[in-house]
Amino acid sequence: MNKLGSVILSTALLALPVRGLAAYQAGDVKDGGSISGTVKFKGSAPAPKKLDVSKDKEVCDKTPKTDPTLIVNNGNLVNAVITITDIQKGKKIETKKITLDQKGCEYHPHVLAFPAGSTVEILNPDGILHNIHSYSKVNSPFNQAQPKFKKTLEVKIDKPEVIEVKCDVHGWMHGWLVATENPYFAVTDNSGSFKLTDVPAGTVTDSVPTNFSCLNSIFCFCTSKLRNVVM
Repeated sequence: MNKLGSVILSTALLALPVRGLAAYQAGDVKDGGSISGTVKFKGSAPAPKKLDVSKDKEVCDKTPKTDPTLIVNNGNLVNAVITITDIQKGKKIETKKITLDQKGCEYHPHVLAFPAGSTVEILNPDGILHNIHSYSKVNSPFNQAQPKFKKTLEVKIDKPEVIEVKCDVHGWMHGWLVATENPYFAVTDNSGSFKLTDVPAGTVTDSVPTNFSCLNSIFCFCTSKLRNVVM
C-alpha cells in the first residue's frame, strides 16, 4: 500500500489495529475522565475515486458510489479507529449485538468497531444475493452466501482482531470489522472527531500533538515515541 500522507492526533492515542495485552481487569471507574480529539489529514487528499458498479445495477447503482477507503472531510480523517493501548484495567466491557448493513451494495458502516466477544448481525435488505467473506487470521474466517430471502445472518467475533470483509458477488464492496481487547475505542465521525469516556485517572500521561504516517484510513503509525502509544 502506498503512503497516503500524515495525520495529526491531538492526544496520546493511536489509530492502529489492537495488539496483544495483559489480561484486562474490568470494574467500576470512579471520577473517570474523557479524552477527545480530531484526527487531521496533513497534505493534499486524493480525489474520491468513483466505484465501477458492474453487477445488479438496478439495485446497486441507484446512487453514485465512491471508494470509502480514505475519506477526508475539511482536512479531517473519517473512519479512523482510535484505541487506548496497554490499559490493564478500567470500565466494564459490554459485548452486544451490533449491525453491519449491506443496503445499496455497500457496507454501513465502512468501519465497525466493537469489543471482542460481540455478535455481528449482517443485514441484506437489497433483495439480491450477497456473499460476505472475512479475511480473518486470528478468528475463524467466514464465507457465507446471503440470498435475498435471508435478510439477516449472525457471526460472533471472539478474539481481538482487525478483519477485512468483502463481498464475493460485488467486488467493490469492502469494509472492516475491528474487535478490540478493551472498551476504550472509537471510530472518528464525519468531522474526524472522537471521544472516549470513563477513562481511569493516570491512563494517559502525555497529551501533546503527534505526527503519524498513514497507509490508509484505519492503520496509522506514530513517527515518535509517546507513552501509551503502540509503535
